[in-house]
Amino acid sequence: MDLAPIAHLHPSFDDEHGLLVLDLHHGKANEMGTAELDAFDALCELIEQASEIRCLVTTSRRRSSKGKPIFIAGANVKERVGWDDAKVKAHVRRQRDLMVRLRHLPIFTIALASGVTLGWGVEFLLTADYVLATAEASFGLPETGLGILPGARGTAELAHLVGPNQALRLGCTAERIGLDEALRIGLVQEATADVEAGLERSRKLAGAVARNSPTAVAAFKQAVLAGLGRPESVRLELEARAYEHCVDHGEAAIGRSHFEATLRGGTPPWGPRRVPAAPSDT
Repeated sequence: MDLAPIAHLHPSFDDEHGLLVLDLHHGKANEMGTAELDAFDALCELIEQASEIRCLVTTSRRRSSKGKPIFIAGANVKERVGWDDAKVKAHVRRQRDLMVRLRHLPIFTIALASGVTLGWGVEFLLTADYVLATAEASFGLPETGLGILPGARGTAELAHLVGPNQALRLGCTAERIGLDEALRIGLVQEATADVEAGLERSRKLAGAVARNSPTAVAAFKQAVLAGLGRPESVRLELEARAYEHCVDHGEAAIGRSHFEATLRGGTPPWGPRRVPAAPSDT
């Protein structure tokens, strides 16, 4: 597997757990600009093609010159100096499209935040299936103080996760919150002692994912996400299609024939990941 196209994201691959680790360390404060968008586009391309990647965790051990930990401090606004309005709008639309692609990757994705997590950083958390954070993490959406708003799915998706009242509080006041409050409102799902402990937890999660059918995992994730906010009848139809996709590609038969071995802790010889076609409006 060629990791060169995503070298900017400082990747490493844990073959035992099928876990791709990104350890962000770029710019002044892990800010996200054009170069990072290019790297994340390449990441999506890699994951969509590489069946051996079963899980992704994105973190950072970065610290400022004063020792302050940083996850993602926001978008690279400085690179936009001199851009006209059309270029700014096109750039942010590209960010939004990338976030959608990251959210719908056919694997289990984890964000492990430690330190400053602002703007784009908070929006990046919304692309993850599970968010871990350390006590050093802090979160905020400063965009309205800059005359804009969180435009990379922040306005569109945050309220689905934390509720409209908490989303409005964060977006309208630009108030920063710590780990305990992020856990309380549901922005973060689990606390971890530090980055190393978070990576160990990620390896355990990845190992659990790796024992399961990659086709079934992709189908389950797609059905869950596609059903959000939809009527029950639509959710049930999405579930039926996802289930039948697993049957049609032989994964259900493999699971049945290896049931006893699975109970004893074995891993069935699953087929390659086969991602269901994107559901049309149901």
